[in-house]
Amino acid sequence: MADWLAPDRASDPVIARERVQPLTRGALRAWVAMLARQLAARPERRWALCFDDSGAFLAALLATLHAGRTPVIPGNLQEAALREQGACFDAVLTDRPALRQALGGLERTVLAVTARAANASGPAQVGPAAVSPVGLDDPVATLAALPPQATLELFTSGSTGTPRRVVKTVAAMDLEAAWLAAQFGAQLAGCMVVASVTHQHLYGLTFRIFLPMALGLTLHAGQIPYPEALGALPPGQPLAFVSSPAFLKRLDTRLSAPSVRWLLSAGGALAEAPARQAAAWLGVAAHEIYGSTETGVLAWRLRDSPGARWQAFADVRFRAVSGGWQVRSPLIDAPAGQALDDQLEFDADGRFQLLGRRDRIVKIEEKRVSLDEVEARVRALDGVQDAVAVYLDRAGRQGLGVVLTLAAPAAPDGLPRLQAAWRQQLRRWLEPVAIPRHWRVVASIPCNSMGKCVQPQLRELFS
Repeated sequence: MADWLAPDRASDPVIARERVQPLTRGALRAWVAMLARQLAARPERRWALCFDDSGAFLAALLATLHAGRTPVIPGNLQEAALREQGACFDAVLTDRPALRQALGGLERTVLAVTARAANASGPAQVGPAAVSPVGLDDPVATLAALPPQATLELFTSGSTGTPRRVVKTVAAMDLEAAWLAAQFGAQLAGCMVVASVTHQHLYGLTFRIFLPMALGLTLHAGQIPYPEALGALPPGQPLAFVSSPAFLKRLDTRLSAPSVRWLLSAGGALAEAPARQAAAWLGVAAHEIYGSTETGVLAWRLRDSPGARWQAFADVRFRAVSGGWQVRSPLIDAPAGQALDDQLEFDADGRFQLLGRRDRIVKIEEKRVSLDEVEARVRALDGVQDAVAVYLDRAGRQGLGVVLTLAAPAAPDGLPRLQAAWRQQLRRWLEPVAIPRHWRVVASIPCNSMGKCVQPQLRELFS
């Protein structure tokens, strides 16, 4: 990371492009130097980075570190969520104009870091201290060295509760990027990196920011919000598409396929059907990454055949412990390693399959119930397209709810009859306590920006 903006590196390569003018390394170097001087002159130490544009995020991340400050990267940029996490940071850097006003009540400094729109005549100004790359191209801009102890902070997705803070060293992020560059660098040569996932989570931070910067690739500054936007990218430019199972399930294969040379999915299990559909449409099989915010990348696989197995990265070691598995890796800052919530099954050659999550076992009336199994059985019901099981505890009465989507709309007066039929079918497979008591049919299952279903948000559907 310390070499990304080194003065002996050429200034003209394009680092990022999208709805702003192309951002060259020289412009980024000068932008970072200017912003770092501002931050170094301020008393605040911990800066929350809240960005939509990945070019502006990159500038803020580098400036914060070069100024000797700590970047704090919230996964959720909603006002209420940031207010809850207000104790985690002293001030905010953002390209979201609305956040500056919304967060005023936090009594935190909120500085705007903006990029010029392509049709604007000059630098965008959003609040005081707005810093834009427009007109900046100083190849000799000086930057303070990165502190050897530099860290950044992220948060888990909070899929089962309150997000947890995770501290990452710059050295660990660099090492992770080196592993990935060694494994995938040849396939990525010449690609522009585009993504449907946010840089505000570790997955997007690693593959949208660190990996392209390590390989000298151009990154697409905007997040791809829906499949039509992917198909609308300029033709001819080879793309590396960083995505999630939730996005790949929604691909519209009637559209013209974009020029994707390399496809990646992570954040959850990619089912066989969307994996096949994506490969057929794009002409390239998906790679998958296994890991977490706490562990970093652990393993990868190529979905070129049914039942493809996971291959651990070279320095990752798994160990069976009582009731599960533990993993050790140079990316994990704990001598004992990290306990895993997943159940693994290894083959003789050291590759493995994922068998589901241990933490998706709940107790109802003293009986263990697998949410994974309940979801699989509900998805197999006639007319059901997708389903997520939710553990509910209402005034001490425990049970399950299920949020589901249907293959075809059902009349409201027909839903009670459908639910009765579904319960009857489930009795063939599930014990009575595991049969959902509460049902919610929705147009789409709520997910966060990583495509993960967040249990507190799902439980609100039953309140």
